[in-house]
Amino acid sequence: MPHNQSYGYGQIQKQIQKFAMTQQMQQSIQILRYSTEDLAKYLKQKQLDNPFVSIKETMNYTGNSTDLSNAKVSQLDMVTNNKSQSLYDYLLSQVHLTMRKTNLRSWVIYLIGQLDENGYLKVDLEGLIRKTGVDYITMMDAMTLLQQLDPPGVGARSLKECLLLQIQNIENAPIEAQLIIENEFESLVEQDWDKIAADLSIDREKVLSVVEFIKRLTPAPGAAFEQENVGYVYPDLIIKKIPGTSDFNIKPTKKTKPLVVFKQDYYNKFATANEIEVKKFLKEKQKDFQELIRDIELRAETIVRVAEVIIERQHEFFEKGDKQLKPLLLRDVAQKLNLHESTISRAVNGKYLRCDSGVYELKYFFRRPVNSMEQDISVDTIKKHITVIVAAEDQQKPLSDVKIATKLEKVGIKISRRTVAKYREELKIGSSTQRKKI
Repeated sequence: MPHNQSYGYGQIQKQIQKFAMTQQMQQSIQILRYSTEDLAKYLKQKQLDNPFVSIKETMNYTGNSTDLSNAKVSQLDMVTNNKSQSLYDYLLSQVHLTMRKTNLRSWVIYLIGQLDENGYLKVDLEGLIRKTGVDYITMMDAMTLLQQLDPPGVGARSLKECLLLQIQNIENAPIEAQLIIENEFESLVEQDWDKIAADLSIDREKVLSVVEFIKRLTPAPGAAFEQENVGYVYPDLIIKKIPGTSDFNIKPTKKTKPLVVFKQDYYNKFATANEIEVKKFLKEKQKDFQELIRDIELRAETIVRVAEVIIERQHEFFEKGDKQLKPLLLRDVAQKLNLHESTISRAVNGKYLRCDSGVYELKYFFRRPVNSMEQDISVDTIKKHITVIVAAEDQQKPLSDVKIATKLEKVGIKISRRTVAKYREELKIGSSTQRKKI
């Protein structure tokens, strides 16, 4: 953004009017990222913050069988969660599902490995460029791609850059927020509101409003991935085949759409008060409840929409219950639903579905294509074919990698001998010499 660009009072006023909507968007993004257990914790806190909000418990975490959207769920439906996903794994999964295997992607992965526990990029890029001889533009592009991943602010080299990245990620963010961070950062740190107001030609009250927006940003986008926990995760969705058809019914569980009610009777006790501050308080809390309901509904709706695309693409998996999955990338679902890739990433991470063959995390159904030609088959499926071919071979005359590749080609899978060797080694299958039995 050019620093010499000027903004009239009317334009600033419009941005201030959008401020409340921007705060709401932040809460919406946060709630979508939550797992069911995290959502439950968040709602308990909301219940403490808003005296008119009541969360009706529909499920506990004791491991007992509990009604779940009219479907019985036992301990067998739960998946043990021994450790929260690390920031490194979360970012790496996004890279694998959004970027092709190129030299640039390799540098993005390298930079992910250089992040500290808060998500900041601490490596000396200029020193790295001199040491490795990598092209400057390539390194800057890699850093830019890293900074476009979720959570917003990751890959920043300073607090200032971290806040700017988050602001740029929020649609309709107050333009004053970016101006304050870019041009008045020292004054912001010193809490010199009068200087900021004078420099930006806005009144002090507006400065304080924008500062409240800035305070809602996180100074440590990676910190949420540090905590370890041991417990259970519950399915967010129940997938059932509709009898007599090839279609499936998708139903959110009660933990995905918890019952949140407004304490109207309690609210009415204060509604007749004449004090301005009381009326303002009541209005704010009622609005807070309405926004919370919308965000919970949007979260459930988004997860269901993503699941619909997954079932459409991986229909054979749900139909036959086998493990053969077709290639599916985050961007495929994003384009189908006209949403941003980061939204899809939030919707699948830590969200689970239960179908006839078990409980699976939504991101399980995403698979990279086998090569740049994007054959309609995943790496996992190819490995399964290799396992079957080796299991059926003559142990006195085991097949070479070339012959395995030839057999794969006969079933429509065209890969090189080197790729066969790579997948074979990953499967812990020895070479033809090692497999030979005399």
